[in-house]
Amino acid sequence: MSEQTPLSEIESGIGRGVSAVATSAASNGAAPKKSAGMDFSNHPLVQLTTVRFREFSREPEALFWVFIFPILLAAGLGIAFRDRPAEVLKIAAATPELATALQRDKLLDVQELSAPVAEQALRAGKIAMLAEAGPGGSVVYRYDDTNPEGRTARMLADRAIQQAAGRVDPVSANDQIMREPGARYIDFLIPGLLGMNLMGSAIWGLGFAIVDARRKKLMKRLIATPMPRAYYLASFLLSRLVLLVVEVGALVGFGTLAFHVPVRGSIFDLALLCVLGSLSFSSIGLLISARVRTIEAASGLMNLVMMPMWIVSGVFFSAQRFPDVLQPVIKVLPLTAIIDALRANMLQGASFTQVAPQMEVLGAWLIVCFTLALKLFRWK
Repeated sequence: MSEQTPLSEIESGIGRGVSAVATSAASNGAAPKKSAGMDFSNHPLVQLTTVRFREFSREPEALFWVFIFPILLAAGLGIAFRDRPAEVLKIAAATPELATALQRDKLLDVQELSAPVAEQALRAGKIAMLAEAGPGGSVVYRYDDTNPEGRTARMLADRAIQQAAGRVDPVSANDQIMREPGARYIDFLIPGLLGMNLMGSAIWGLGFAIVDARRKKLMKRLIATPMPRAYYLASFLLSRLVLLVVEVGALVGFGTLAFHVPVRGSIFDLALLCVLGSLSFSSIGLLISARVRTIEAASGLMNLVMMPMWIVSGVFFSAQRFPDVLQPVIKVLPLTAIIDALRANMLQGASFTQVAPQMEVLGAWLIVCFTLALKLFRWK
């Protein structure tokens, strides 16, 4: 029963579209006054686009993943990485003298522990560093150098030890704290989530709908009608562009209102970047679904395409963290291009010409994937 209702609605919408095409075709040989009075709402492209909206709106899961999930993810990470005072690091000292010296630094929470207990706490990650007395009055710092907290704790502990021993800094220094919108993690995150959402909604939305229609043999029925085949694919693009307004507006609007994420570039340029990115990812989704017959195969191919880009394209952390040898490959990925362009527009106020390299990458993916998809597309 769960599949009958959506299918009947789809067939009903397609039937109205086919009827409109037939009426339009018949009116070509009739008097001009009949064609002039044709209702535009019965145009097959309008009917097919309406079917796309009905399919989407009747899937609560799709509504959640496209509109709600990105906002929840942005809210959770924004709260977790919100502006707050410097974190106090927990460390251990093996002797009372070291504990007293280390307590001079307010950014260190010092515990005096015996060596065996402190070693166990260090291995369990309960403390960031252990300070022990070494031979000849020296100090031994035990910490994991791959842990940022361990490296910071070592630096702070050494400063406290040296000052307690009487060191005087030859040059005085003062801190000037700057916490401006555009330099925070949430400012870095919102364009990344926007790019990820553009990719996911375009590839999943287009690919699954086409494969599902092919599996249910709806395409076979469509090509038997007078409807131009281009209308079928165009209906997906039109529905994507309409949904794009809500998709982008919801996430960017939430970031701006909740976390004061700046949008320093032109709104028009931002909209064009989102349209180009969505079209590029839609062409990838069209290529993936060009010949696939089952939902399982489509899901596997989509994950195979998207998962590497989620990791390396800089959604949650900078792509510069990966080795230099991989950077040329990462830069030509479509998700990297759209995220870099969105960050440049929103955070730096970059113009269209300044993000031309990223636009060229997106345009190349759009042209190549769309051309291949049209040549490989299977209607039956």
